[in-house]
Amino acid sequence: MRSVLLIGCLAAGRAGHTALVRDDPHPGADRFAVLHEAADALLDELTERYMVERRETKELFEAEDALVRMVRLIPRTPAAAPLAVAFTGAPGLTVRLGRWWAEALPGCAPAACDEDPAELVGLMRRQADALVEGGLWERVRRGVGGAWFEARLIGEGVKQRREGPLTLREARDARRGGFAAPVQWAPWPRRA
Repeated sequence: MRSVLLIGCLAAGRAGHTALVRDDPHPGADRFAVLHEAADALLDELTERYMVERRETKELFEAEDALVRMVRLIPRTPAAAPLAVAFTGAPGLTVRLGRWWAEALPGCAPAACDEDPAELVGLMRRQADALVEGGLWERVRRGVGGAWFEARLIGEGVKQRREGPLTLREARDARRGGFAAPVQWAPWPRRA
């Protein structure tokens, strides 16, 4: 949130002249505001095109420890992966596909980031397209050192792989939730 400071000064011999100064905690970050607009447009398009339930809430977001707008699209078939978008205040987004795939856009602090917002919008759209086409695959692996998730996203212009550690509780919950074997998420059902 921006704070506004009023500063009294003497200008050209006039006492009491006041200047308005904005204290912006994220200088240069305004160029990433386009991400919020693009995410809203994408969510609207997907809601119109596919049979999904749209849920909008304000939630405490772990990365910011603040309430953020969260939009979830949940396909009407449980075999298809959900999509969630957190609208962070920097401005930025965290896009979650399925259970473990998460993409922070931009991937660096907006004030010091040299990422191109247009390229980030393209990445978000390509990843969402791959998800709705059934291109997300996820699984839990166990080994001597513990458990970890593995996820792959494949679609037009996208071929990525991620993995990361899981706590014992997360691994147990995932196995109980059907992730003991690899899960290939189904394509989203289209509206008639």
